[in-house]
Amino acid sequence: MRNNLQGLWNRKAIALVASVALLAACETNQPQATTPASPGNVTTEQVANQTEALLGKTVTVRSEPVQKISDSTFTISDEQFFSNENILVVNTSGKPFVLPENTEVQVTGQVANLVVADVNREYNLGLDPNLYVEYEGRPVIYAQSIALAPEPGEITQNPSRYYGQTLAVTGEVEDIVDANSFTLDEEQLIGAEDLLVINANPTAAVNDGEAVAVTGVLRPFVVAEIERDYDLTWDLDLQRKLEAEYSQKPVLVADGVYPSAIPEAAK
Repeated sequence: MRNNLQGLWNRKAIALVASVALLAACETNQPQATTPASPGNVTTEQVANQTEALLGKTVTVRSEPVQKISDSTFTISDEQFFSNENILVVNTSGKPFVLPENTEVQVTGQVANLVVADVNREYNLGLDPNLYVEYEGRPVIYAQSIALAPEPGEITQNPSRYYGQTLAVTGEVEDIVDANSFTLDEEQLIGAEDLLVINANPTAAVNDGEAVAVTGVLRPFVVAEIERDYDLTWDLDLQRKLEAEYSQKPVLVADGVYPSAIPEAAK
């Protein structure tokens, strides 16, 4: 497996070139995953140390949640930055989000300095000011979207954990199956399999070895159901090949596939 992307930004950030929302038809109990407007993807260290430059701007951060504060709030932090402070995330999407254990999340939203009274007035969240004394006036991300962000191997090792959920996954293109299908390389977990991706409506071709970010919903691979639900042009030989290799394995049905790059701050 390829190892030319230094662990894909140390699994902490992605840079998506375009800005797009997942199709509204994807009915899940998770907020929709969206790609950000400028300045794009940052680390929590940047949010903490470059707050003034980021105020009012939309950013995307990937991190494991550190602590749940309430049903609408939790903290995130970059483990590799020992001096980094926890950043509060306020879910303003209007959709509930259940924090996962040992899985990163992708948060997209505006950076601000926390004023609990303003949050309660604007978003009607009913936050208890006593719970946020230490965060008042400090940087916060008002999340417009939150999605699970597991590694490809985490998905293929335990797909039932993610079936039916909106995911934001980054990886390197390992095998291009056809114009609508490719696999994401798993290079983090020993023994884990690559993840099959089906992009029914590609806007651009992916390249072998390209680092990409994929947003979509995970489902079991059943050829008859995939053909029924998506207008694909698989011939019989390809159908048989895919069924033999991926039957009942997970497939990420993509609503968006975008180039991914390593930000300078993460090198």
